[in-house]
Amino acid sequence: MKKAALLLTAFTVLMKGQTVPRSLPPPPSNPEMNLPAQPVGPNDLVSVSVEDCPELTRNFRVAANGTLALPLLKKRIQASGKLPQEIENEISQALMDEQLLVQPVVTVSVAEYRSVPVSVMGAVRRPVTFQAVGNVTLLDALAKAEGLSADAGPEILVSRSGADGSAGLVQRIPVQGLIDSADPALNIRLRGGEEIRVPAVGRVYVVGNVKKSGAFPILDGTHTTVMKAIALSEGLLPYTNKKAFIYRTEAGKGGRNEIPIELSRIMDRKSPDVPLQPNDILYIPDSKGRKMTAQTLERLAGFGSSTASGLLIWR
Repeated sequence: MKKAALLLTAFTVLMKGQTVPRSLPPPPSNPEMNLPAQPVGPNDLVSVSVEDCPELTRNFRVAANGTLALPLLKKRIQASGKLPQEIENEISQALMDEQLLVQPVVTVSVAEYRSVPVSVMGAVRRPVTFQAVGNVTLLDALAKAEGLSADAGPEILVSRSGADGSAGLVQRIPVQGLIDSADPALNIRLRGGEEIRVPAVGRVYVVGNVKKSGAFPILDGTHTTVMKAIALSEGLLPYTNKKAFIYRTEAGKGGRNEIPIELSRIMDRKSPDVPLQPNDILYIPDSKGRKMTAQTLERLAGFGSSTASGLLIWR
């Protein structure tokens, strides 16, 4: 019965003057390029097609100096900074000037961009480098890096290279304004050549006679103080020493400086609170405690830098 039904269907199709296709048609061998047209730069790959001239119908890589070297042409084509349509006119004019073709029909499209890289690094989930093809914004770049990581700081640094390749200005974008407040003015457009860095948030380390020792992020810039650090560590334990110590590394100096503070006077509001800087170690000894040794400091710094979550329990 099934065989008879198939024969009947084929006979009906033939009676209508149609044919039964054996398979789907194959895709075109040279699909049209879908990359948006924007100025070409060094190392970009362009697709050139010249009618009735197979020698010039293929892909060509733009040289580092921004020129195209094409077969049959003695003169190099200046391509950098020009749109594909402008390059078409340059090639057509060169073919006529060298008397190779009378009325050349030239088509140029971009097969691959390599001249507009954007790098995203730092406290992001997946550091990435991509090409800024089309309308690319700062939020697009962060999305390609899969967003900010948990230890991202309050600012995003965007640096652009100068026209001569020199280091350009660094623009500071506040994370709160860009993401939380959705300020469109902060979502800047990227044109290629930008380096986006997301610094990790600074941390202070609190150890000693506290309820919860650890490494705590500084979420409000440089305004973290001794009192705030003690609050993050859930307060002091009994029999705390009247004095505490801040161990701080200064640029250009080896080791850490020891800064004694009058903890009891700060707690009694008889002395002003002391500000802390990123990477400071606040050591609060008990009444019989001694100063921290250099070996203990190195151990603490090593543990703090190796913890991905930023939380270090020190008992």
